[in-house]
Amino acid sequence: MILVTKVMMKKIRNQINGLLLLDKPLGLSSNRAIQRVKWILNAEKVGHTGTLDPLATGLLPVCLGEATKFANYLLDGDKEYLATAQLGIVTDSGDSEGKLVASNPVDTDLTKIQAALLRFTGAISQIPPMYSALKHNGRPLYEYAREGIEIERKVRQVVIHQLELISYNAELQQITFRAKVSKGTYIRTLAEDIGNLLGCGASLIALRRTQTNQFLLADACSLEDLEQIADLSELRLLSPAILCEQLADYTVSPEQYLAIKFGNPVHLNELPEGVLLEQEVKIYANQHFLGVATITQRYERLWLAPKRIVSGLATYDPWL
Repeated sequence: MILVTKVMMKKIRNQINGLLLLDKPLGLSSNRAIQRVKWILNAEKVGHTGTLDPLATGLLPVCLGEATKFANYLLDGDKEYLATAQLGIVTDSGDSEGKLVASNPVDTDLTKIQAALLRFTGAISQIPPMYSALKHNGRPLYEYAREGIEIERKVRQVVIHQLELISYNAELQQITFRAKVSKGTYIRTLAEDIGNLLGCGASLIALRRTQTNQFLLADACSLEDLEQIADLSELRLLSPAILCEQLADYTVSPEQYLAIKFGNPVHLNELPEGVLLEQEVKIYANQHFLGVATITQRYERLWLAPKRIVSGLATYDPWL
């Protein structure tokens, strides 16, 4: 008898580190989109900084490699959307993918619509939709919604920084608006609430994210663009440091680096200028980004304690 041993060879993937701005296409979930990026680039590790519904298109920052460690710093930022709502049509999901609940007559005009948008500018209260990824007892709400189960949701406070009417199609009874909003704002819910205030209801039929934090859709690439790349050096990647740009900078000395590179805290003589106790900072060595650390106090001494650091520092010398 001849025994045949099958050897499974692990695929060697590209070590790509940085932030990629992707223009997510219609119909793909955020997870499916980043898996496409991973496949096209043969990347070792990918992640995103907040999801877009399959119905939505537009800016999806994709973290590659070491950038995935700092993805959470983008979640709290403001976002901007271009949205189109169908007046008079109410669905169970708040968008065109849901089941029709009601088809109402529309009696409005440009003046009433503009006045309605003004009512939703500034700090407002929202109830998250049932068709959302928010968890209840470990399960996303949309799973309950598909089973016809309604879960009570807590009202949340959000901020609509800007809300501008772009167009009103009186024949189709559709409005297109631009909204710059805070973390946790649901544009589907905003469209529904505007429709309810107008007395006819509404549902979202198109959504495009145009900005996340300081990142703009104009700087994003498509999946088709990625497929045309012949060499990884052509990739338009941003440094992982840009994900936590809002944090203050702190540069370590060569002596401090010897401890930091192994994840050990180092003693500080004083608080860095403009930094508070228990505040996070970006740490650098000779202008090389190392990660994020926290300024803490223990036993009446100040410490710079690494929180997340990039890999490979143990054998890396930033001064060479």
